[in-house]
Amino acid sequence: MTKRPALALTASAALFLLAAPAATATAAPHRAADVKETVTVDPTGRIAEDGTVTLSGTYRCVGSTGPAFVSSNIRTTTTNSATSPSSTTVIQGIGGTMAVCDGATHRWENSSKPAPEVKSGKVSVEATVTELEFHGILPLPRFHAMQRHDVTLARD
Repeated sequence: MTKRPALALTASAALFLLAAPAATATAAPHRAADVKETVTVDPTGRIAEDGTVTLSGTYRCVGSTGPAFVSSNIRTTTTNSATSPSSTTVIQGIGGTMAVCDGATHRWENSSKPAPEVKSGKVSVEATVTELEFHGILPLPRFHAMQRHDVTLARD
């Protein structure tokens, strides 16, 4: 490994470790005690003729001071061959939607065209509501809600 990537990796790790306690310490005061933050994933997603995958669900969050998003990804696992027990897991992002953290329940829908193309059938989907919370000039993620759910992808 050359010096430049090693220095970048070391600096990133140090920055993460130094910033993590600050993000944890500031997350609690922003939450309203009477509102439970949630994100759901609909049990069926869609695949269009061109290969575009669309996922949807609902979310509820409170107390954001920075921009917030609902992101989603799919996780597929394939067996490499009939004679080998090994498998490959591929995680692909499926879009992102701006979130409004006002305590109300909102719908979200994300679409993108993953490569390699995804086939219809069962996949594992993870949806996350994340806010970018600024500490000085440094934006750090603050996670409001996350859910992993098996979804059936169906052709339109």
